[in-house]
Amino acid sequence: MNRPTDAVLPDVEIGLESGEDQPLTGPGAADVETYDCRRAFAEALIEMARQDQRVVAVCNDSVGSSNLGGFQKEFPDRLINVGIAEQDLVGVGAGLANGGMIPFVSAAGPFLTGRALEQIKADVAYSGFRVILCGQSPGMAYGELGPTHHSIEDLSWMRAIAGLPVVVPADPAQTRDAVRWAAAQEGGSYLRIPRFKVPATTPEDAAFEAGKAVQLTEGDDAAVLAVGTLVPRAVDAARKLRAEGVGVRVLNMTFVHPLDTEAVLAAAMQTRGVVTAEEATVSGGLGAAVASLLAQERPTPMRILGVPNVFAPTGDAGYLLEHFGLTVDGIVTAVRQVLDHGR
Repeated sequence: MNRPTDAVLPDVEIGLESGEDQPLTGPGAADVETYDCRRAFAEALIEMARQDQRVVAVCNDSVGSSNLGGFQKEFPDRLINVGIAEQDLVGVGAGLANGGMIPFVSAAGPFLTGRALEQIKADVAYSGFRVILCGQSPGMAYGELGPTHHSIEDLSWMRAIAGLPVVVPADPAQTRDAVRWAAAQEGGSYLRIPRFKVPATTPEDAAFEAGKAVQLTEGDDAAVLAVGTLVPRAVDAARKLRAEGVGVRVLNMTFVHPLDTEAVLAAAMQTRGVVTAEEATVSGGLGAAVASLLAQERPTPMRILGVPNVFAPTGDAGYLLEHFGLTVDGIVTAVRQVLDHGR
């Protein structure tokens, strides 16, 4: 198995162009300006570090792939590279937090969450330390490197840990807000930092609040609850259905945990069906959280879009999203299915 070093993971630092990373948007993508959330993450982290000497970064021999090159250049004594040792990565972060620092622990999503799950549970969440866990390039962003490098289980794993907010920003504005928000909290958190360029979807007046969704479109026929790279695709699907006379409410569920139960229940009560969409396994992520809530409080026709309980094949991310129906057309089909079910 390849190990999570910069020799394996493509090297992307703030200020450098990333030619291999194409926008993952819907129809008309060529006409839509897109942005790199990793750049927003790095810029926000550097800005905070300039203002607060407690802000430090910790990585696992992944300065480039964690987008910490600019941080290292400006704050060489505030970046700690523990090498290829993810359990130590989280443990060092917890120790720094215990010493009064604000550590951003950054690594590729599959290794940060998979190899250090026990330390995340015990050293961060149970201990109540303010450690900001930054899962870089999650989902199927490293598609060609195969299932060992796909981070599709992370939402399920992280959501199962008590007291650990799970945040999935959808665009650069939310990424910056998530970084600042996490640094201001008392306990730990998990931030899922998207790899691929996405369009701006967050309204300028939208507040970033813990456990709150952001409504992006109006509609009372069906609701689509999406996170991360699926948010712009959900908006495109809503536009397509609007042209057919179908009103779709799109909610950006930025917080997978804690879930915005009020928004979810309102969507179920005020529409005829709910669709969830995520670049993650359907076993325990956003769809499972929404289904659990609705099954107990408001049984509703529902479809869960994501990766079924299988190892994804090897291929580029665009191909994999198409393979699993995580597309504009896939969302449109799911909406039609819940509407047909509700008749």
